[in-house]
Amino acid sequence: MVGAIPKFLTVDRANRAASPVMPRRASPIPLSFPLPFRWHWVAMAALCVPLAFVLVQCGKAPSAGMLAANTDGAKSRAAKSRTSIDTFDDRFPQPQFADRFPTANESLPQVQRQVALAPQPRAARTEPVRIASLTQTLALPRSEREELTTLVSMKSSAFPYFGTNPRSEEPFLNISKGDRKGHRSYGGRVYWQDETYNDSRVLVHVPETFDARKPGVIVVFFHGNGATLERDVRDRQLVPQQISDSGVNAVLLAPQLAVNAADSSAGKFWQPGGFKRFIDESASHLARLYGDPKSAQAFANLPIVIVGYSGGFLPTAWSLEVGGVPNRVRGVFLLDAVYGELDKFASWIEKNRTGFFVSSYTRYTKRHDQELMQMLRDRGITVTESMDGPLRPGSVVFVKTPDGVTHRNYVTQAWTEHPVKDVLVKMAATPALTQVASAPYSNR
Repeated sequence: MVGAIPKFLTVDRANRAASPVMPRRASPIPLSFPLPFRWHWVAMAALCVPLAFVLVQCGKAPSAGMLAANTDGAKSRAAKSRTSIDTFDDRFPQPQFADRFPTANESLPQVQRQVALAPQPRAARTEPVRIASLTQTLALPRSEREELTTLVSMKSSAFPYFGTNPRSEEPFLNISKGDRKGHRSYGGRVYWQDETYNDSRVLVHVPETFDARKPGVIVVFFHGNGATLERDVRDRQLVPQQISDSGVNAVLLAPQLAVNAADSSAGKFWQPGGFKRFIDESASHLARLYGDPKSAQAFANLPIVIVGYSGGFLPTAWSLEVGGVPNRVRGVFLLDAVYGELDKFASWIEKNRTGFFVSSYTRYTKRHDQELMQMLRDRGITVTESMDGPLRPGSVVFVKTPDGVTHRNYVTQAWTEHPVKDVLVKMAATPALTQVASAPYSNR
């Protein structure tokens, strides 16, 4: 019976009770002890001694040599299995354990950067998301504004989407299983609408220094594959923090695309005027977070800079092509994101010579970036391949990043640390790009 005392222990306890003079210290097994019991103790010793050595060994940390060997072996296997440097799996790999828990060489610099940027640790976030500050809280009068970063549900955000895929003119939700609808992605994997394409939230960030009475800009950030707004855009890629640190009079809108999936679908941004509806709806939300409903008129007229990372190239390209706000987009910044739609990017650059275009790339997008550069040169457009100079109206810049820069960390480490901040700072240094009068607005 489970939990019952073995018979040999019962006998031993009985003997101790009958002999009060027996010492408390355990004594060796007497030779007169019955033979079966002596063999029992010998068997137990034979089992316990090897087990003790195993437990001691398990308690030791793995050696540095062992860890290095494992890492090198993994890299070698990955190199042998790679048949192309520009396959879909290379661009948008399936989520792996290492993606969420990277090696020390990858994670340590990122942790150090976050500590340097955040004066104090962020409080744990729980659903539903509430307004929270990403900087140190100051004891300010009630009349002073605080930095706000929150998630807002918007009807005009990318998803849910029940329209067609413009590539095929077929319904976007092209898979059914009972009552569930899903989409078979470009990579062949099926994602379900209720899990992947049902999040209408937008990450909104209004820095405490933002002033709606001054010229400013709205930054729209389209994230890459396998991302969520909180875990990746806010906490890992530090996009709100980069905007605040730039010192530019800017606010952020980052719509949730496919949730944590290897899919670049643009959703409602595929539709003509879809981007305009998104921007128009955002004005009232930004004004509410800013703290003055009257400022909605100013937000409705601010110029726009679109930042697209990785799989975010698709909603970026379609927003430029059919979005309905060509005159308000004053800049496009692509972070290792030229995977296709070259004609749409080239067309926007050719037609909008008052804005700027920047594309930085790694080996994954090098071929497409070079092709786009040639397309532009053939159209008589000057192309620069350095970020050393200032950004001016009509600037077209392509930046090759050095080997060793990873695609996963590209939003925080490209040709420079915190590239979003760097581009905004260069933009702000050019009066022709920043002196765009907002709509008449008074907070009185």
